Amino acid sequence: MSSNVASDRKYGIAVCLCAIFGLLGFHHFYLGRFAHGLLDLSMTIGAVVLLMMDNPLGIALLVVDIIHTLVITVMLLIGAYRDGNGNIVPYPGQFK
Repeated sequence: MSSNVASDRKYGIAVCLCAIFGLLGFHHFYLGRFAHGLLDLSMTIGAVVLLMMDNPLGIALLVVDIIHTLVITVMLLIGAYRDGNGNIVPYPGQFK
């Protein structure tokens, strides 16, 4: 059921949001993946709260969030990530 339809969202904006604000999930909100964005934001806030309480689980949660953000960034860079409607966010020239 996967389609190769290009998303109407801009590739450059999605990549920049992921690279700069990736841990906060802003790129997910931009791409219409609101539940995923809330999960990213919650993981970051949870990690910060746990770190402020000197709980080592905060480091683990932050590492998981960083790895998740790196995976999403790579998926965006290679044109394999989909927006909230299931459309691929293509890199420039991907569907020519």
